[in-house]
Amino acid sequence: MRTLKIICAAAFIAGCASQETGGPGSTSAPAPRPATPASPGINLTGYSPAFRAGYADGCNSVTDARKRDEARFKSEPDYAQGWRDGNDICRRRK
Repeated sequence: MRTLKIICAAAFIAGCASQETGGPGSTSAPAPRPATPASPGINLTGYSPAFRAGYADGCNSVTDARKRDEARFKSEPDYAQGWRDGNDICRRRK
């Protein structure tokens, strides 16, 4: 479980790192993409980024303070389902 926390923290920090955009004379920056959190020990290949983010938040809510993006939970069905699945599965694994 400690390794999982370290991986999630590293993914969070890496997602916050700044990135140079273009060279001299560049006028447009690439569209920002939300960082996909590390999956908590489950192969989530094939699931949407919203589902994976919800899964990670739901799973992390089992051991830490509740982490849930309420706006996404209400407006994105994939995020909401991922959060519920992650929370449910990780609670059973604990």
